[in-house]
Amino acid sequence: MMSPKTKALFEARAQVIKALAHPTRLFVVDELSRGERCVCELQGMIGSDMSTVSKHLSVLKAAGLVADEKRSNQVFYTLIVPCIMNFFGCVESVLESNARQSSELLR
Repeated sequence: MMSPKTKALFEARAQVIKALAHPTRLFVVDELSRGERCVCELQGMIGSDMSTVSKHLSVLKAAGLVADEKRSNQVFYTLIVPCIMNFFGCVESVLESNARQSSELLR
């Protein structure tokens, strides 16, 4: 049986993964890995209204993945933990493996 401490750790991990479980949020993290962006830049890239983009950013912020800084009337976001891109690399490996397996079935 899992100890309360172990259970809490896995729940915390799940919260981070849940925060990433949306294509728009994955895109935002990928963009922020290249440097800080203001909300207006991200909105233009995503093509959604400001409230939708802000909601995605607040989910990422609550999970501890991004930080914000207000400058004048704009808010800029940065990626707190660039190592999350290692996770993206792992996901790509899974996709490649799945593609190979599917391709082998068609032979």
